[in-house]
Amino acid sequence: MIEQRPLTPCTDEVIVNQWHVVAASQNLGYDADVVTGLLETEIVLGRRSDGTPTAHGQDGRALPVLERLGYVWVSLGSPSSALFEIPECAEPDRRNLHCGSVGINVSAPRAVENFLDMGHFPFVHTGYLGIEPITEVRPYTVTMSRDAGVLATQCTFYQPRAEVGATTGVEIAYTYRVPHPYVAILYKTAIGAPGRMDVIALLLQPVDEEHVIGHLFGSFIQTGATDRDIRIFSLLILSQDKPILENQYPKRLPLDLRSEVPVKCDASSIAYRRWLRECGVRYGTVTPVE
Repeated sequence: MIEQRPLTPCTDEVIVNQWHVVAASQNLGYDADVVTGLLETEIVLGRRSDGTPTAHGQDGRALPVLERLGYVWVSLGSPSSALFEIPECAEPDRRNLHCGSVGINVSAPRAVENFLDMGHFPFVHTGYLGIEPITEVRPYTVTMSRDAGVLATQCTFYQPRAEVGATTGVEIAYTYRVPHPYVAILYKTAIGAPGRMDVIALLLQPVDEEHVIGHLFGSFIQTGATDRDIRIFSLLILSQDKPILENQYPKRLPLDLRSEVPVKCDASSIAYRRWLRECGVRYGTVTPVE
């Protein structure tokens, strides 16, 4: 039996004490505060004269805040660990870019699961990330640990247009990493840079249990595309996912694998659900009644 909880303020300590993305740094200036939502709480963001960001809850309480990867992160509780790192971003020939933000009527875990799913490429991202009849998801390796999260390696998929400016299809190598309950990172073959990978991260801001703002971050090794071209391409891909996600039922992710029949290509999703359960994450999920 599955229990679906009504929308209520977050009391999930694991999530309350996490760092959560709330804005792209470039959208937080000095002249006006930015108001946004996090875990059903109104957050007011600003900057001090020295450039450091500030965050306050709706009760006026100052909140823990930091700035990393070109984004502002806030916690509603007492974060016990540092924010995950993406070491590749420090490489001098990379272009680190905020690729846009999109509101989606779905839970954060559902959005992470979709990001991990290669099986939908030929059907949802036809002509870009996949094409029929090349629909097989080949076996890949998944590991999971309480501290490190989920890691899927040795993933490959044929893509007719894997990036901006691509004119021919190519077999793309993928690695997926989930270091945070509401963050999924993808490493994929950087065309024109043998042996190296572009990085794309979906940073999910949980406005409530069934609404998120998806912030897209990229760290690219590219020379032939403008920032604008990369943003347009990235938002095109996310806009193709949006209606699929918003038609998911239930909008929260069931953690009981018996409620949705998994197949072999769902190995990363299975590991992600198990990891959420092991970490005690409930917010944005449907949990089994014990």
